[in-house]
Amino acid sequence: MNLAHTQPGTVPAGVLDGQVAIVTGSTSGIGLGIARSFATAGASVVLNGFGEADAINATIEGLQGETGAKAVYSAADMTRPDEIAGMVDLALETFGRLDILVNNAGIQHVSPIDQFPVEKWDAILAINLSSAFHTIRLALPAMRRQGRGRIINIASAHALVASPFKAAYVAAKHGIVGLTKVVALETAEENITCNAICPGYVWTPLVEAQIEGQAKSHGIPREQVIRDVLLAQQPNKRFATVEEIGAFATFLASNAAASITGAALPVDGGWTAH
Repeated sequence: MNLAHTQPGTVPAGVLDGQVAIVTGSTSGIGLGIARSFATAGASVVLNGFGEADAINATIEGLQGETGAKAVYSAADMTRPDEIAGMVDLALETFGRLDILVNNAGIQHVSPIDQFPVEKWDAILAINLSSAFHTIRLALPAMRRQGRGRIINIASAHALVASPFKAAYVAAKHGIVGLTKVVALETAEENITCNAICPGYVWTPLVEAQIEGQAKSHGIPREQVIRDVLLAQQPNKRFATVEEIGAFATFLASNAAASITGAALPVDGGWTAH
């Protein structure tokens, strides 16, 4: 394949043939982009996340129609370890194996630390960090039985640098990088890898809503919001796409990335190069 002539987010067909992936927080945004990339590459996928039943069914039907891959949905609440165990069981009962785990589920809240709601701190740590601990500990036995596994944690540029007013999110994402390194060391001789992807701003419906909200509140054009507010710290001044993140996750899940483990890998347009 001539990489010089491929579009950003291009996924090689067949590189994940026969594999099974769980992607948390995958009913929209980055998680759905990763699930779609995996399915395009030949993997069966367990989707997870919030949404109306009709919309989720339409997403599954669309994914299967576009890619020919098999997909199922788990409504597991990422704050409940028993439901997370049920999601892993669903993957194993449906497909008979589990090769890839992507921890993508996350929420955000912005507030000064002395005014930060305790319940928001607890929820962010539970969903953004503790859920990854539970999915990993529950997925590892299956990966060990089959002698191969790929664990990919979706962290953030905020796993490497901080911003004001995001105490819980920054703490959780820094914690994800630490967890990633520990798991990588514990599985280093078992053909199991664990890495963290650290995106900057990625174009999603949630970001689009932020642009419109910021433009109205500041009384400035959306182009100025994008360049001077959202992408102020991102030197390339462009959003990454979910397809780019999906393609990168697919590479990390493939045999080509067998020697990459324990890494926190920025996809942030140069943000953390400052």
